[in-house]
Amino acid sequence: MSTPPVPREQFLVISAMGRNPMALTSVLCRTSNENRCAVVSTRLTRHGECCALVLEITGTWDALARMETALPALAKKHEFTTNVVRSEALETRPQALPYVAYVSSVYRPDILNELCQFFIDHRVELESLTCDTYQAPQTGGTMLNATLTVTLPAGTQISWLRDQFLDFADALNLDALIEPWRPQNP
Repeated sequence: MSTPPVPREQFLVISAMGRNPMALTSVLCRTSNENRCAVVSTRLTRHGECCALVLEITGTWDALARMETALPALAKKHEFTTNVVRSEALETRPQALPYVAYVSSVYRPDILNELCQFFIDHRVELESLTCDTYQAPQTGGTMLNATLTVTLPAGTQISWLRDQFLDFADALNLDALIEPWRPQNP
């Protein structure tokens, strides 16, 4: 007697852009629920007059299909745009180590590219990135603050990588720190 196969979880990743963050979030979460889907994760950010919402939802194949079908009419009615991609569950990486890199510096357009290239060169995966610019009140110069959550592959020499990262940051005149990721609410 064999065991029945475990059903593969199915996901939709929806990215939506609009002008009203509360309405955008409410409409998409309500529609997800009405179509018997569940929101797994969501991120909302504001960018000038626009907001960007990314939702990962899960459900049966027919529930996800209904959700996909409903999105174009919703987007038109509520004046937002969407992009939808089918996805699968992220493979577990029990030996990978989550770290956070903080960077502050005078703004230069190449900084994010340089940071990403450093981590690519060291086989480090990017999990999330937040970057903001602002005017320094003391000097009026444009400053950059970036926070990168990364996953170090198993077997990474942490002290070596930290030294490499700090040398890299010094060479670019960045104020930087890399430390283990910690939950926000322990």
